[in-house]
Amino acid sequence: MTSGDDPQGLAAELDLDEQLAVYQREYPEVDPRIEKVVSALSRLNRRLDVAYGRQIAALGISNAEWEVLRALVMVGRPYQLGPGELAKRLGLTPAAMTHRIDRMVTEGLVTRERDESNRVRVIVELTADGRGRWLDAMRMASGFEADLLQDLDSEQLGTLGEMLSCVLRRVDPDAS
Repeated sequence: MTSGDDPQGLAAELDLDEQLAVYQREYPEVDPRIEKVVSALSRLNRRLDVAYGRQIAALGISNAEWEVLRALVMVGRPYQLGPGELAKRLGLTPAAMTHRIDRMVTEGLVTRERDESNRVRVIVELTADGRGRWLDAMRMASGFEADLLQDLDSEQLGTLGEMLSCVLRRVDPDAS
């Protein structure tokens, strides 16, 4: 098989136990318990990115647009932020944010208007269509996530959530 046949490189990937055996052979000091967790999280993250990307693409939005929709929803009604604040929240340059907003205004997902109380300030606001697409994406994701985690009972879900949050705080102390 050529790399063009498998653009994600998943078919050639060793299973976790095989990967751990190679790691232990090449680096005997590795802790296989830690490596198995980290490798599984890495693989899960890649596969989730692909799955979520397919879902939002089916709704006619990109990952970049999804990030903006999510950021606007997270601030609550009336779902408004300035372009600078959006760029900061998404870790983008102002120019990249402007380009993203331009596309989304054209697609009817957001509006961009001058603030009536401060004509220098611009406000980006979620449209009804933008919020509808966000809701559709959330519905799709909720079903996918429920299927993904169906083998865990309520207590296991709670425990897993707490453990992953604990690990996340080691990487990002501001995460909660």
